[in-house]
Amino acid sequence: MFRSFASRSRAASLGPLLPVAVTALVCTVAVPAQAAAASGFEVRLSVAQPVLKGDVDVHVSVSITNTSRQPRQILRSQLPGAAPMSALFRISRDGQPVDYTGPVVKRGPLTEADYLTLAAGETQTFEAELTGTYDLSQNGRYAIEYIGLGKQSGAATLGELAPTYLWLEGRSPLAESRVQVEPQNPSLAGSVSYTGNCTASQKSTLASAFSAATTYSQNALSYLSGTPSGTTRYKTWFGAFTSARWNTAKSHYAAATDAFKNKAVTLDCSCKQSYFAYVYPTQPYKIYVCNAFWSAPLTGTDSKAGTLVHEMTHFNVVAATDDWAYGQSAAKSLALSNPTKALDNADSHEYFAENSPPLP
Repeated sequence: MFRSFASRSRAASLGPLLPVAVTALVCTVAVPAQAAAASGFEVRLSVAQPVLKGDVDVHVSVSITNTSRQPRQILRSQLPGAAPMSALFRISRDGQPVDYTGPVVKRGPLTEADYLTLAAGETQTFEAELTGTYDLSQNGRYAIEYIGLGKQSGAATLGELAPTYLWLEGRSPLAESRVQVEPQNPSLAGSVSYTGNCTASQKSTLASAFSAATTYSQNALSYLSGTPSGTTRYKTWFGAFTSARWNTAKSHYAAATDAFKNKAVTLDCSCKQSYFAYVYPTQPYKIYVCNAFWSAPLTGTDSKAGTLVHEMTHFNVVAATDDWAYGQSAAKSLALSNPTKALDNADSHEYFAENSPPLP
């Protein structure tokens, strides 16, 4: 289901656990490495060779040093080496964004096992193989940035580093592109199908959640189709009002509503992980629901219906959202600190649609 990265790291030292707090960074670049200091961490991204020839895999190393005087925690999901839960790198080829083709996951409640502790002064290095989760099938000059730690806190600046460059040459014209968009069968438009051995009870639950998600998306679109203004609801989840950002939010819910109503959507029950759900953004419109989904309420905060809205916005053909902040508290903070990222955050879209508790 997931493609795992290879990992080379030293065991983390035990000690008092201090969650990472990210505020800003100062960037210094050393070719072919990328480095930055950020709130007690220094991050360095490097490649073994600046030019790769032929249809070879692409590896990068990410070294993270705790430069503070006390232990600090990092979410394992934002580190290379774990099963990918979102795009940890931002990659472009000759100035054009490269598609991330791996999964994007709405995770469940965090536990201590979800964190890695770095002792004061400790460095750990992680290796990522990128061809499994990014479309690197073409020749060109690639710019690679690591943005994983920035997603840990929803910070506006962390991860905005000067890129490390890599040249790919001699890629075969027949090399498989990792971008896979499922063709839509017109006869199935507006339908919902079930895969992954869903039980009859699960299918019934999913049908109710899908109906409620459609209503959520439609209601959000109707709200945003009214007279634009800086309402409490909009500002809470998407930040300071501008007509351009308002219209962007409206276009996202218009595309999501169209998908719920008019596309062939597949709901899959095969995931047994602790997550709520996940999708592959380049493969609309298939949503994999996981363990936390089944225990969530049908509607309301972090609900089954809201989860489906969250996942629907991840598809590139809908809104291409990412996961910059999880949970209502973090999403509200993101709206205040970076409205642009809030409009790119799937949980922000979910909470706006759920509107729980109700906001005017």
